[in-house]
Amino acid sequence: MNVAKLLEKRRTDWTELERLCEAMEVRGSTDSVSPKHRGAPGVVRFSSLYRAACADLALADAYQLPPNTVTYLHRLVARAHNQLYRTHSPAPGGWVRILFTEAPQRIFNDGCVRVATLVFFGLFALAMVMGAAEEQFPGFAERICGSKMLEGTSESFKEPLAVSPEEYTARAAFYIRHNTGIGLQCFAYGILLVPCLVTLAYNAIVLGATFGYMSRDGVEGADHFFEFVTAHGPFELTAIALSAGAGLRLGMGLFYTRGLSRVDSVRRSGRDAVPVMAASAAMFILAAFTEGFLSPSGAPYLIKVAWSILSSGLITLYFVVLGFPRHESDGGSLVRTARYADLVDSRLPIDGADDDAT
Repeated sequence: MNVAKLLEKRRTDWTELERLCEAMEVRGSTDSVSPKHRGAPGVVRFSSLYRAACADLALADAYQLPPNTVTYLHRLVARAHNQLYRTHSPAPGGWVRILFTEAPQRIFNDGCVRVATLVFFGLFALAMVMGAAEEQFPGFAERICGSKMLEGTSESFKEPLAVSPEEYTARAAFYIRHNTGIGLQCFAYGILLVPCLVTLAYNAIVLGATFGYMSRDGVEGADHFFEFVTAHGPFELTAIALSAGAGLRLGMGLFYTRGLSRVDSVRRSGRDAVPVMAASAAMFILAAFTEGFLSPSGAPYLIKVAWSILSSGLITLYFVVLGFPRHESDGGSLVRTARYADLVDSRLPIDGADDDAT
């Protein structure tokens, strides 16, 4: 038996193992490679290929095949070993990478988050324009929100903002409960898709119509209203859209399984939804503290505008700048650069081994 020729016949399995390793490194599972690699069968196939590669490495070492072949197999086996026996490190550096690299990139590339964001902010802006244009759309805001609600909102902002500092903590606690309630409602309805979109659209239209009504000429308390909502608006509105996006991701796993069992599909979608919901919860808390401590205070309006600009910039930095896809070079890791194509292009071909080896 010619060992070099035998190992040459194994190149198909090596290439398949490379693809599985790549999928594990990028997405955490082998589901994206092909239908036969989804779920439990994919794990079994990965393990089988790993054991076969270990045997091939032992043969290559024993029969002193060309160094480039042995090096390639060492890297491939190490790469597969790292994925098969990987553990989640609790080290602080690992959490930093998850929070500032993996989470924003996953959120940025999540189609459900994009849909929820477009639906929410699109309907919000449209309702605000229609609510403000009383001549073109007479009675729109009143039909959406009710005259009593709009009049009550106007009445509550007649006086200048100067809430007693003793009330700040109670207000922040109330807004945490109120805001997270809206987010959890959108998230919970997401499992059925349509109720989530209806809830998201309803909140967007009501909020937009209220903003539009308060922006009309002659409405009492309009200046104080916009002074109040300026500081916490970016965090709160973004959090609502994110919570709906997380819910939609969960619902997509229930109805669009991509060949997995329904339970496995929902489990995978749940993992994808976790960073989205975590970001939403953090923004709801930030919005609540801002709404409880800064928004109702007598602080100069310039400070509230500055905080609004800063918070908008932080949101953009986190979800757009940090989340924008980046292609990292593999040159810094010998394990991650195990490619059969590199072996074929090498000056030392695999069949250059001693043909008499048996």
